[in-house]
Amino acid sequence: MRNERITPVSISLYQASVPPFLQMLASLQGILDKAEAHAAARKIEPSVLLGTRLTPDMFPLVRQIQLAADFAKGGAGRIAGVELPSYPDTETSLAELKARIAKTVDFLGSLKAAQIDGHESREGHHPDRRPAV
Repeated sequence: MRNERITPVSISLYQASVPPFLQMLASLQGILDKAEAHAAARKIEPSVLLGTRLTPDMFPLVRQIQLAADFAKGGAGRIAGVELPSYPDTETSLAELKARIAKTVDFLGSLKAAQIDGHESREGHHPDRRPAV
């Protein structure tokens, strides 16, 4: 064991949130692209894939994508203190899910580091939940 001094790495709240959300959404976009190609190659109706679950206690794919987009926009948007866009959960096709991801990416792209950095102690309030007592 060496006696080296470990220097902590400094990372901003923006860098710890928005870029990882964007990377996750890009990965989901890639998964949907592969699902679309797979469905076409196997002559499977794409809507069948949207209802697929890996295990019985999981949400179907369509809900997983909706939630991932909501978590990304909600997490970053609440930290930034901006009004969140509302996306109704009405997607019934791969194209509509891709559009939801694109809207979320556009929203995240509109957030600036200055809106997020320095707000580590800001309380985020979810409109559907009452504050803890």
